Amino acid sequence: MTTVPPQIKNFAELLDRLGGVPLERIRFQPPPGTATVEDVLNIEAHEDRLCELVDGVLVEKPMGFTESRIGMLLGSYLTHFVEAHDLGIVTGESGMIRMPKNLVRIPDAAFFAWDKFPDRELPDEGAPRLAPDLAVEVLSKGNTKAEMARKVREYFSVGVRLVWFIDARSRSATVYTSPTRSKVLPADQSLDGGKVLPGFSLPIVNLFKNLRQPRKRRK
Repeated sequence: MTTVPPQIKNFAELLDRLGGVPLERIRFQPPPGTATVEDVLNIEAHEDRLCELVDGVLVEKPMGFTESRIGMLLGSYLTHFVEAHDLGIVTGESGMIRMPKNLVRIPDAAFFAWDKFPDRELPDEGAPRLAPDLAVEVLSKGNTKAEMARKVREYFSVGVRLVWFIDARSRSATVYTSPTRSKVLPADQSLDGGKVLPGFSLPIVNLFKNLRQPRKRRK
């Protein structure tokens, strides 16, 4: 079943809708517009690759060694806090979530409060229909501004309350409290859980331990 919006007439328009992602991240099997959640799960199971599902198109999720390290660090800090206060669960970079309109996103870390799980039982699904309270994306070189802007809109549209973008290249974090309200925090400041995780605070510099300092540009 084709899920590309009918108003898209050519590949250029589709690429623009996907946020101008690099072509090497777009899978052509199954053909764009026909992919489903089952295809996402099959590729992860048989090829050990993570793909997000956007408008019936499989888009590979870029993830490098450094980005994975940052995601794991942040996830460990979140897990320690969440478990200490019995607030819910934290997922990592393979935690798929299914959204309306046949959309699958995979935040690099996410927090789900216990009220998302009746009787505190986790769903036995590869990509459950859940919206995290906090979604974290660790930016990679292959991400585009338009792609990430779309993700922000999607996250808040399904009930996410807080979004963090972590950028190793600029040693900073961008905190979104709505699709249109954000703040860039440098490494000498701290991430704050706000109303989503009251009391949580993490110096951003802790996420960039042992990373090589970026080269200064020649004048």
